[in-house]
Amino acid sequence: MATLADIRKTALALPGAVELNDHCGNWFNVGSKTFVLYGFPSRRWIFKLPKPRQDLLFEARPDVFQPYRAGGMLWSYVDIAKLAHADVADFVTDAWTTIVPRKVAQAYLAGRS
Repeated sequence: MATLADIRKTALALPGAVELNDHCGNWFNVGSKTFVLYGFPSRRWIFKLPKPRQDLLFEARPDVFQPYRAGGMLWSYVDIAKLAHADVADFVTDAWTTIVPRKVAQAYLAGRS
């Protein structure tokens, strides 16, 4: 079962990532862009996952992933308690890749392999 500590550990290891305590919750950002947050608006985890992956997850695991629309953007509610630590780390990294420049994401991912 994954926790805030798992998300924090993974998120803060990503280049440029910071944690903000704002809007009554934890927000993980790079600059002014958020990739994972908790607490606003519903006391649930919300991830900015790549759209093709979101669509697959909404269909395959509706008990864990549900859509959340914020204006024209589609985010994912994620029940992290139903996921393993390693899976949450992968989803946090995927969320981060959606907001950083492509070459930053590619350089980081290439260094991990």
